[in-house]
Amino acid sequence: MIIDKFAALATANAPGQEIRQAAGNVGNLMRGGKISGRPVDFSHGDVDAFPPTPGASDHFAEALAAGGRQAYTEYRGSADIRAELAEALAAFTGAPVSADEGTIVTPGTQGALFLAVASLVNSGDRVAIVQPDYFANRKLVEFFGGHAVPVTMDYLAGSADAGLDLAQLKAAFEAGARVFLFSNPNNPTGAVYSTREIGEIARLAAAFDVTIIADQLYSRLLYANQTYAHIRAAGLPEQRVVTIMGPSKTESLSGYRLGIAFGAPAVIERMEKLQAIVSLRAAGYNQAALRTWFREPAGWMEDRIAQHQAIRDDLLAVFRDAGLATREPQAGSYLFPTLPPLAVELGDFVRLLRHQADIIVTAGTEFGPHPNSIRLNFSQDHAAAVAASRRIVEMTHRYRA
Repeated sequence: MIIDKFAALATANAPGQEIRQAAGNVGNLMRGGKISGRPVDFSHGDVDAFPPTPGASDHFAEALAAGGRQAYTEYRGSADIRAELAEALAAFTGAPVSADEGTIVTPGTQGALFLAVASLVNSGDRVAIVQPDYFANRKLVEFFGGHAVPVTMDYLAGSADAGLDLAQLKAAFEAGARVFLFSNPNNPTGAVYSTREIGEIARLAAAFDVTIIADQLYSRLLYANQTYAHIRAAGLPEQRVVTIMGPSKTESLSGYRLGIAFGAPAVIERMEKLQAIVSLRAAGYNQAALRTWFREPAGWMEDRIAQHQAIRDDLLAVFRDAGLATREPQAGSYLFPTLPPLAVELGDFVRLLRHQADIIVTAGTEFGPHPNSIRLNFSQDHAAAVAASRRIVEMTHRYRA
């Protein structure tokens, strides 16, 4: 039924929605007083604490002055901008990128993900997805009538690997999954797939004729001494990989709603056809901000990474001192701490954090069967984030089973 199809999207529980909900309604669960502190929204990065790349607004103004030529670009995005991006993305990922046939600019990486899943998943198709992984992956697969086949990731194992169960992945392919959708770095844990894991994923995909959608949104925000293997450079045929990236997170250009998908020409063509009737194109003037991507001032990216790493380390110390098992993120700006047994359900605890501690987090259940975890985007004001993490620990003590 159409109603059930849309109900499965569960956007009321999506990250950030809590702040729009009325306060209260936690009934008998309310006990204890307010834990005061500066409000922190860990469901999104703070673009005030980390402003966009220099020059983005200048390029937007230039595009506005250019008028219709920039406003009404090709459905795939401005040809000039795609040419610049293809060159930069090829150098970054280690494999050729076709600006004309293999690249599309979309309304955010979320738009790219929607178009890619819609272009590859039909009703009844099996799609391998990781648990935990980005909350929209499973929801989009199910929305388009596909069957999500979960593959677990033991992200707390403590090895150099992300922890993907490769035997389960092979079993999913043997059971008929012909699409594999995953994020690298992993959202919500910050785990980076090792070169060994990427090589094995590519080998299995080639053996079973699987197409891969790789969400690599945070692949530029790598912490000290961390290596990264791009799946599209692992030997798979070009037509078997679609990579999604964008400047929303690391570069703080989320307000411009810009995403990029590149790779398999046949899939990119389908994505363009769908985009042409859904949104026509990524906002024309906004596309010009992409001219700052991979062209940041010298030292800018290094400084941004160092600032995030400092916040990461301080939050890790708070949670680990409190005994909350938390993987050290190798990239990105997410933490996924495991909570102690609580006297309340996870959804109630998330609401209590909002109402009693002025903190918004995302429930672990958004990313798979993880009822004892919460996700934090720590791209925040450093001092406010550390103080908020301490309030989270205090709340776990208050509501411990």
